[in-house]
Amino acid sequence: MRPERLYLHDILDACDAVERFLRRTDETAFMQDELIQSAVLQKLIVIGEAAARLPQSFTEQHPEIEWSDMVAFRNIAVHAYFAVDWSIVWVTATGDVPLLRGKIKALLSQLEDGNQP
Repeated sequence: MRPERLYLHDILDACDAVERFLRRTDETAFMQDELIQSAVLQKLIVIGEAAARLPQSFTEQHPEIEWSDMVAFRNIAVHAYFAVDWSIVWVTATGDVPLLRGKIKALLSQLEDGNQP
């Protein structure tokens, strides 16, 4: 099994990519740009997939992070792709992803410092 830190780095890398993809766009432009929509959605799926692969014992130790929401979003995006609500994707990418990035960075720092509970 892959170490938890690697999945956390996958999440962090995907968060960074979402930020890069949206750096020069606003909601109106996002809603009209299929390429950016697809790129952002793919990274949100990566986030959910990485979260899904973390052991339950690990996620239970870190309830400050919304693991189940990430997995649920991934499942909806993958299984109901043609019904994706792009306004929800926008809110998730611009509101939730930056918050998640901060939480994952803090958790990685905690793990790397050996201060994991």
